[in-house]
Amino acid sequence: MGRWRDGRGRLQISGGESVPVKIAASYRARTRGLLGRDGIEGAVLLTPASSIHTFRMRFAIDVAYLDRDLTVRAVRTMRPNRLGRPRLRARHVLEAEAGALAAWGLRPGTRLTIETP
Repeated sequence: MGRWRDGRGRLQISGGESVPVKIAASYRARTRGLLGRDGIEGAVLLTPASSIHTFRMRFAIDVAYLDRDLTVRAVRTMRPNRLGRPRLRARHVLEAEAGALAAWGLRPGTRLTIETP
């Protein structure tokens, strides 16, 4: 995909799983992220991004760092009020509720695709 825009889509995980995803491509949408929410259905894709923080968040999240081809480089679970370190070669960050990424089978090397309307 060329240039990302704020919006919604479907995250396709190699292996067949499909979940809703909110795309946060603008500065405003990326800085808002999951702040002020009590949970999330599906995931949020922050792009471009190579690191995140969980300051002022109300719940723990899973974080997948993705390269430019949407291949998972690393997966972490972060509790609220933490600062994640930047990941080399990461161009996008996928956020979901803690435990979701493991349930979807995401691990380093997993290839993702995003379908937008």
